Amino acid sequence: MTADSRRSKRGFTYTVTEEQVRHYMAVPAEAKLNWLADTNDFLSKALTGRRREIWQKFRRGEI
Repeated sequence: MTADSRRSKRGFTYTVTEEQVRHYMAVPAEAKLNWLADTNDFLSKALTGRRREIWQKFRRGEI
């Protein structure tokens, strides 16, 4: 098993339609940035200790 094939079995995939991409492109940059800041604030408060460690490993593709 190669490193690439192992990596492909971790994390998750997410597919969007062209319509969804076009809709997102129409959202103003400020609204996207506000959403990102709000989400970051929420995750900082909601994920503590062990859950944050697991989340970070998931994001890095380690699990």
